[in-house]
Amino acid sequence: MVSVGLLLMRLVIGIAFIGHGSQKLFGWFGGYGPKGTGGWMESIGIKPGVLMAVMAGLMELVGGLLFAAGLLTPVAAVLIAAAMLGAIVKVHAPNGFWSTANGIEFPLTLLAVAVGVALAGPGSISLDALLFN
Repeated sequence: MVSVGLLLMRLVIGIAFIGHGSQKLFGWFGGYGPKGTGGWMESIGIKPGVLMAVMAGLMELVGGLLFAAGLLTPVAAVLIAAAMLGAIVKVHAPNGFWSTANGIEFPLTLLAVAVGVALAGPGSISLDALLFN
């Protein structure tokens, strides 16, 4: 049952990150693409905006794909954690803890799940288990 729980966490978090990366990279799912996201990033002091939007989108998309599949899970977790650490520092930290005030609560939770799954391992229902065990 532990592997089913890990699979559930990996799929939900991974698919969410695939979506967020696709918003930044392709403008899908209501996103603004690299130019729109880059403009917003520039407005909060992250420069060069378009390059940083592409980098964030790639971390989220690739991290999400790998995490959902349970493939190279530590790499996936690092990509997700790095994206969330950037979001915490540059966007959410000034707003305190609670997500109701756009604080760090939610991105910190995502970071903790990614790191926790990486430390625990992706479980037996994963490509890591299939390929490396």
